[in-house]
Amino acid sequence: MNQNKSMSVLVTGSSRGIGKAIALRLARDGYDVVLHCRSQRAEAEAVAQEIVQMGRAARVLQFDISDRAATAAALEADIAQHGCYYGVVCNAGVARDNAFPAMSGEDWDIVLQTNLDGFYNVLNPLIMPLVQRRKPGRIVTLASVSGLIGNRGQVNYSAAKAGIIGATKALALELAKRSITVNCVAPGLIETDMIEDVPMEEALKMIPARRVGKPEEVAAAVSFLVGEDAGYITRQVISVNGGLA
Repeated sequence: MNQNKSMSVLVTGSSRGIGKAIALRLARDGYDVVLHCRSQRAEAEAVAQEIVQMGRAARVLQFDISDRAATAAALEADIAQHGCYYGVVCNAGVARDNAFPAMSGEDWDIVLQTNLDGFYNVLNPLIMPLVQRRKPGRIVTLASVSGLIGNRGQVNYSAAKAGIIGATKALALELAKRSITVNCVAPGLIETDMIEDVPMEEALKMIPARRVGKPEEVAAAVSFLVGEDAGYITRQVISVNGGLA
């Protein structure tokens, strides 16, 4: 349980799925949560209400993380009003799967711009405010098993998530002496709408645990990395994939 009731954590892409599970888990841990959505405002507000009912504060920011100027404007305005966050969880992302010869330039661009450029767009405006707090802080990014081992039909997504892993490790080096940890959680197949089209019988044969994961299991890993007990853990990739990689 977080004993500092003033600490807040931004969770991008938190209106549903893994992001929602992370937001709710962090609220249960005692953090105030800054939710984010691109378009699903009503869903994000519903998550905020759940958090308020837990006795924690919550608010919703709405912007497209692939839009650099809009992202910076929204985040700078929020921290100007409320102060900087203790932690940031970069969860928002998209997938546009297809065999590489059939992959359109648009599908390549939107996945890289949202997933990888989004890393820069969200974190760049927040780094100096995090440093200027002169207190420990936490950054957790969400990659994927696809970023570790690649996946057919996901050349764009695999490239973006591998890039996030590299960027996370590099940023961790820059911030370590500031007591700001930077780690990555790499989920495998998780029960969300992103796996609706996955041939499940074949997929389960590849997973040693013989099941898909739950969003709450990813949230548990993020919760640990955000917590005070993880202060000596940085530059790491934590896989939550049932042994797939």
